[in-house]
Amino acid sequence: METIEKFRLDTRDWLIANCPESQRQPIIKDQQIWGGRRRSFYCEDAKLWFERMRDRGWTAPSWPTQYGGGGMSSEQAKILDQEMKALGCRPALYDIGLWMFGPALLEYGTEEQKQEHIPKIVRGEIRWAQGYSEPSAGSDLASLKTRAEDKGDHFLVNGTKMWTTQGDKSDWIFCLVRTDNDAPKQQGISFLLIDMATEGVLARPMELINGDLEFCQTFFDDVKVPKNNLVGKLNEGWSVAKALLKYERNMMSIMSSIVEKEEGDIVAIAKHYVGLDSSGKLANNSLRSQLTEHLMRAQGDALNALRLYQQHKSGVVDGGLGLTLKYLSTSEQQHKDELLLAIMGNRGLSWHDPIFSKSEKKTVKNWAYNKAHTIAGGTSEIQLNIIAKKALQLPS
Repeated sequence: METIEKFRLDTRDWLIANCPESQRQPIIKDQQIWGGRRRSFYCEDAKLWFERMRDRGWTAPSWPTQYGGGGMSSEQAKILDQEMKALGCRPALYDIGLWMFGPALLEYGTEEQKQEHIPKIVRGEIRWAQGYSEPSAGSDLASLKTRAEDKGDHFLVNGTKMWTTQGDKSDWIFCLVRTDNDAPKQQGISFLLIDMATEGVLARPMELINGDLEFCQTFFDDVKVPKNNLVGKLNEGWSVAKALLKYERNMMSIMSSIVEKEEGDIVAIAKHYVGLDSSGKLANNSLRSQLTEHLMRAQGDALNALRLYQQHKSGVVDGGLGLTLKYLSTSEQQHKDELLLAIMGNRGLSWHDPIFSKSEKKTVKNWAYNKAHTIAGGTSEIQLNIIAKKALQLPS
């Protein structure tokens, strides 16, 4: 049997030999490779890196080989992640299907559904969107009104979803729909898969606070959906939804490692903008204290992430830890953004004025966009309620 240390060395050697130098650079948002029917590559190296990772199943390293995944254990997948980070390798593929939908489908889908959808996610052939929130159903998601009527051989879907990330660029969407109007809120919901190319589906982009058009409102007008696109049992989609939210929270807790970052670490940025005093310390006592507190909290989040990994490895998992980590890590990202703007002073006032540098404008745009991180995957307020109830066993 291959030892873990040999696996690490072999993995490192393969990455060195197969990851082009251009794909070992800091992540740039416009150069991220997203899957889908309209997939494109900004350069040949990106295409080569994607194809090599895809062919080994390493776009989804811990998924079963029978569906095109890498078949790795959780420990091996962790080592691959560590070695990629050590070399600065960019993720070869981005997709909600990889992070959220695929794991849920492996847990709840039929064998036919897995065979149909999982290999396409691994190969980057289909791009997925999420259809959960609605105009009147955000934190109270179970009050959703998008309905799917049973028409014998198909469902007829009508309604609308909000905050559909990249909905206008996605090929399929997984949706929570109401299939029993008379049942209690959570008991009349089903989990349905819908091809975005189906007649009656429209994704309309919405401008965000930072000027981007990353989210859409998605409309369903008499959309016919085959019965075999139902995941799980009819009216029991809430169980699938909760499982998927667990994977979404995991994704949110590691988001900072897969997105474009500010140029330079925060300590170097502080030294550049604030300068050092005669003793070599940051020349602002208040900012120095805030920076120290941030670094301590960030280290705590990293240790909690390692703790969660070790729990999964041992098979004894504290369900409250993932909930807590999502809350803490997304909140800390926003603390960091606020601190960066404080460090930059009047250089952190705009993301479009030409007098500011590209990195300064990017930092301000990130500050605005990252406000979404404490909403996506469950708002922080709702998250605290869940932590109190499920992790701490406090009374309602």
